[in-house]
Amino acid sequence: MPRLDRALGAVIGSAVGDALGAPFEFGPEGAFSARFPTAGHGGEMCGGGGWEPGEATDDTQMAVLVGESLVECGGLELPDVFRRFQRWAAAEPKDIGLQTEAVLGSGDPWDLAAALHFQTSQRAAGNGALMRAATSGVYFAPLGRDGTMDAGRRLAALTHGDRAAWEGTAILHELLRVALAGDDPLAAVPESLTAVHPDHRDRYATVLAPAWHPDLATEFNGAVWPCLGSAVWALRTTSSYEDAVRAAVDLGGDTDTVAAVTGALAGAVHGVGAVPERWTDVLHVPLPGFGGRVLRTADLAALTRLLGS
Repeated sequence: MPRLDRALGAVIGSAVGDALGAPFEFGPEGAFSARFPTAGHGGEMCGGGGWEPGEATDDTQMAVLVGESLVECGGLELPDVFRRFQRWAAAEPKDIGLQTEAVLGSGDPWDLAAALHFQTSQRAAGNGALMRAATSGVYFAPLGRDGTMDAGRRLAALTHGDRAAWEGTAILHELLRVALAGDDPLAAVPESLTAVHPDHRDRYATVLAPAWHPDLATEFNGAVWPCLGSAVWALRTTSSYEDAVRAAVDLGGDTDTVAAVTGALAGAVHGVGAVPERWTDVLHVPLPGFGGRVLRTADLAALTRLLGS
């Protein structure tokens, strides 16, 4: 399978997972399958909870902002990414994480805002940096393991002062890099853990272990560790993109983000051709603060081609 098919799968697959999971956020376990008991049922992009059918959330909106900054700046310009985030947040998007909102609205400089917030709150290990990593994962994959993991950390640190969020984003970047190369990201987990900061390695080793199940999580899956662990579990226990994201949404809780992360990984493994057209046909990504733009699947594909060129 061509690398581009995998890159398209990662970006579009993440957005689809996000939109699929959004109406079920904070709902109970098994709600998706209870409503849509068989794969291919149709109508799964049902909307609800303030979301239109196929509407992506802040997860994909922020991923697009990262991707467009990388393309337009020709590389990682962290102040530019932060400014785009601020412009988006000021436009009052439908959904924005509390941690992210506090940092972006603090008025502090881009290189201090997250750290200063963490000093006072001591709470910054949410999955809000992990959720937006599909576009940057594609862009930085050619840099190799160390390069892509470093970029993941630096992007996460814009909004999350807890190193746990940095390391989770770095791991996702690396697993995407492996998948985009056509190799097995699950087999790469042990090696990727050797590059994780020692203070966080054991915790990630626990949630990424083959025997781990989301029921064993000690935190809500809005935290970075169980979110990444749940996405890897969904990939490990299924054999298709569709089944992986269904399993992710069925976990309940932070369904849009768990499914977005799962969708990125499963899309990279199975390719964009595995993402059902009945889902991509209705997918759309509003961008508050950017002139009323609404991206469709074709727009995400065009962005991905630029990221991977």
